[in-house]
Parts: sequence; C-alpha cells; structure tokens
Amino acid sequence: MLFYLLTFKHNYNFLFMRPIFLALCMLGFSAAFAQPITTRFELSNGTQTPTYYEAIEWWQKLDARSPKVKMQTMGLTDAGLPLHLVFISNSGDFNLASIRKSNKRIFFINNGIHPGEPDGIDASMLLARDIVTNAYKLPDNIVLAIIPVYNIGGCLNRSANFRVDQNGPEEFGFRGNSQNLDLNRDFIKCDSRDARAFASIFRMLDPDVFVDNHVSNGADYQHAMTLLTSQHDKLGGAMGEFMNKEFEPGLYAAMKKKGYDLIPYVNSFGDTPDNGWPEYWDSPRYGTGYAALWNTFSFMPESHMLKPYDQRVKACYTLMQSFIGFIAEHSETIKKLRTEAKQNTKSMSALPISWTLDRNVTQDYLYKGFAAGRKPSEVSGLPRLYYDRSKPYEKTIKIMNHYVPKESVTKPAAYIIPQGWWKVIDLLQLNKVEMQQLKRDTTIEVEVYKIASYKASPRPYEMHHTNTEVKTTSFMEKVSFRKGDWYVPLSQEGNRFIMEVLEPQAEDSYFTWNFFDGILGQKEGYSAYAFEDIASDYLKNNTALRNQLEQQRATDTSFAKSARAQLDFVFQRSPWFEPAFLRYPVYRVKPQ
Repeated sequence: MLFYLLTFKHNYNFLFMRPIFLALCMLGFSAAFAQPITTRFELSNGTQTPTYYEAIEWWQKLDARSPKVKMQTMGLTDAGLPLHLVFISNSGDFNLASIRKSNKRIFFINNGIHPGEPDGIDASMLLARDIVTNAYKLPDNIVLAIIPVYNIGGCLNRSANFRVDQNGPEEFGFRGNSQNLDLNRDFIKCDSRDARAFASIFRMLDPDVFVDNHVSNGADYQHAMTLLTSQHDKLGGAMGEFMNKEFEPGLYAAMKKKGYDLIPYVNSFGDTPDNGWPEYWDSPRYGTGYAALWNTFSFMPESHMLKPYDQRVKACYTLMQSFIGFIAEHSETIKKLRTEAKQNTKSMSALPISWTLDRNVTQDYLYKGFAAGRKPSEVSGLPRLYYDRSKPYEKTIKIMNHYVPKESVTKPAAYIIPQGWWKVIDLLQLNKVEMQQLKRDTTIEVEVYKIASYKASPRPYEMHHTNTEVKTTSFMEKVSFRKGDWYVPLSQEGNRFIMEVLEPQAEDSYFTWNFFDGILGQKEGYSAYAFEDIASDYLKNNTALRNQLEQQRATDTSFAKSARAQLDFVFQRSPWFEPAFLRYPVYRVKPQ
C-alpha cells in the first residue's frame, strides 16, 4: 500500500510540476534560438573568411539548431576528410525520393573548389542563416543542396600570400588540393578522391540547377559580379534555347533590380576587353561542362577579384537569391525541359564531339569599364597596361556566344569494353552508367577504331600528357569477347556522358586524358638479323606487299637508304605484327 501511495505522490508531483518544467524548457530553447547566428565574415566587418574547421563547426551548429537544415558526411577526399553536404528545406524533408515526388527543384551550390576564392563559402553561410532565422524566405518548391567547402586540402593550406592580386580576405586557402590538383579540371578524369566523391553526390542529387562559385582573374572593370553560363548551343535543344533567351536574361534582370549590373565572364586576358570577347568554352573537364552532360542548367559565378571582399560576398549572396527566385518562378518549365532533354538524350542518333566559334553571331551587352592605357613599367622599363579608375565609362560591346558543331559521331547501339580496362570501367560505374557484363565468351561483329594520328602534349597538364588532334580510321570486324567484359547500352540518360568520354576524338575523352595510352606503345619486336630471312620468304609469297615495298623505295629516298625502315615496313604488314598496337579497345556495336 505504501508503494502505491508513494508512486501516486511522485506522479502527482510530476503532473503538478510538468507545466513549469515545460515552460522552463521552452524558455531555454527560446533563449538558445534568440542567440544571434553570426559568422567570422560578419564579426570581422567583411574582411575574413573562416578556416575549414570553423566553417564545418558553424554548419554543424546550424544543423543542431534548425529542423530546416541537415548536414551529412559523404565520400572521402584527398585530405583524408569527408565532404559534407548540407540540405536546406522548409518542410524538413531531406529524402530525395520524397523531394522529387513532391515536385521540388534541387538547387545545388558548390563552394571552395578554389579555396583562395572563398566568396561562396561565406555567402552560403549568410544565406542559410537568413533562411533559418526567417530573414529570407526560401520558396517551398526549392530544396538547397550545398557543399560548404569542396577543396578541403586547399582550404587547410591557408595563407595571406596566395592570389597576390586579389583584394581580400585577409587569409584564405590554396588553389591546389592535397595532390596539388586543380579540381576544376578534374570532373572527367577524377584523379582526386574529391572529384570521385563529387560525382557520387552529383549523380545522387541529379540537380535541376548547379552553381559553382568562383572569383575572377583578368581585366579591371566596374562590375562586381560576372557570370559564366553553360554554353547554350552545347546544352542544346529547348534547354539551350531557354538558357539563352530566358534563364540568363532573367538573372540579369533580377540582379539589375537589386543594384548589380551583371556581365558575362570577362574572357579577355593581357589586353583591354573594350571590343568584346568570345564566350568562355566550358568543356566537360569543368564543373559547368560536366553538369551539362547530365542535362542540368549550370553556371559559374565569378565575382571580381579587385573588389573589396565584403562587396564580393554580398554580390554572391544576391546572385544566389536571384537564382532561387528564378528557379521558384519557373519551376515547372525547368522540370519539363529537363525531362524532355533526358528523353531526347536516350533517343539521339548523333552527338557533336567538337565545336567551333561562329564569330559572325554576337550578342550586345552593356560593359562598364575603366579607361586603360600604357606607361613605362617601374620593373622592366617597358610599356605596361594599367587601368585608370578615375575614368569609368560605359559601352555596348559584342560578345561572341554561338558555337557550331565541327565534328559529330553517330550513336552506336552499345560500346563493349574489355574488363582489363578497369580504370575506365570504374569511372563509368562511379557516374552510375548503366552497364552489364557478358555472361559467356562470345563473338560479336563490331566497329573497330584505329588511332591514325594524335598529338601528345610535351608537358604535363594536371598529371597527364593529354592527347589532342586525334584522328581515327575504322572497320568492321568480328571480335571475340570474354565472359565479364562490359556491355554499355546507348539507350540511357547517360548517353551524352558516355559518348563524350568514350569517343577518342572528343575534347575530354578518356583517350584524351591518357587512360588508353597502353595501346600507343608497341610491345613486340624482332631481331633484325633473324627477321631478315623470315621477311624475305614472306615477300616471295606476297607479290602485292613486295610491290608496295618497291614503290615506297622509289618515292622515298630516306626510306630507300634505311634497312631498318624497310624491315619495319614488312613487319608492320605481316601476320607477326601485334594487332593491339594503336587499336582502340572500346568497340562500337552497330544499331540493328
């Protein structure tokens, strides 16, 4: 009986005290939420950017504080630390399947790919804080996905001495990552763990719009913000038309209302841009070019390096708000265009793999520059370029922004890749390309490429000696494939990515980036003294080859004087010459 009385008394006291307890809890929570959410940028009056660890801790606290924010760790980077991905959603729904089902657009923002250009890092923090505190209303039909700091290794390598001609902040990170790679050249070749983690994130998100925040180099001018837009001709079709006629002009109009005059990325170096410039060509090695392969509207803001840091961050913040406003207003159109583009990608019959600038097609923009001139250099004594900020001017300039296909390739029914080329296979799988292994040894008639010529770069570029100016010949042949070789069908949303990386002539193909250099070196040879008798016997029974040899001697004096060259001539046209030499090991299955 005593037990029940005590229990009753305890429960009675708890019930009596519970409202007081809850009230105290609410006061505690209210006090916590009343605490201002500040950033190092604000505390320093716009002169500093956070260290990597400060930034991540700030985002972790924001996640703990608000149900609108969820921060999660993703793949490992070269720095030995994982990438972080932050979702911001009014509803607190962070499930991607649910987000798509509820018809929301995913706006993906990448920051700190070059940590010496940290504007986006700070602008994203300010944007997220304002959403959480209701100082800025995120539209309900948009979910933000933000990488707070992409190049972690570069961000940890902090100094006041990098980017010598940039106007703040006081200290910032380094351009190269932990392997000293420029991650904005690594989206296709994926030499870094960073890029591999990014590819996994990108393909998981399938974002509607992608923005990669940067800071410019180059000329001096009045504009605080410039914008590199994924090339509309390359984006193609209705998406490209919408990008050129609606999306980009819409951003310009929105920024104009907020007091900013946008201009396309000033693609002019070493001289004044007064007469306009060609639009920057964003090949797939860059973030915007990579995103375009997956039918995502993609942009690269470039704030102006010579503007004070606080102005640059505010311009970046305002531009991201402008993106959000446009995406929200045109949500259904963006969804419709991307859906159609994905279907068109599945059914396309050919793909342009190289482009050329049409200089006769231009678009007018109002450029706000500073007068420039030449004066003697105090270093060399020779004439040098300078800008006079006391003499601003405005001028309508023409920007060349139309590219036409230079070379196109018909789409095969599929590619077949022998399993030995596992590095390429791994990259295709990383990008979630649909593919399957052959279940048994089989012989298939395929189109075979031979590398007829190419130009290898004499110096390394981002850990590769790139192969360019590639020419091929092709022929049909029945090829024996082994169980486990990979069959890649061309009836999927990844068609464009697949062809861009597997067609050897393409600008950023895996052949361009040296993944197939093994075929460029001859492995088998001969001892001249031993092969002399074999070659002689072979020529006696091959009149056509003997006639070719004689004709070559008659027309080429150097050849006629070289015994080795003539032996090579015979060897390379004999059954003993290795078939793998210059034979591209990705085979095209012809459509039925």
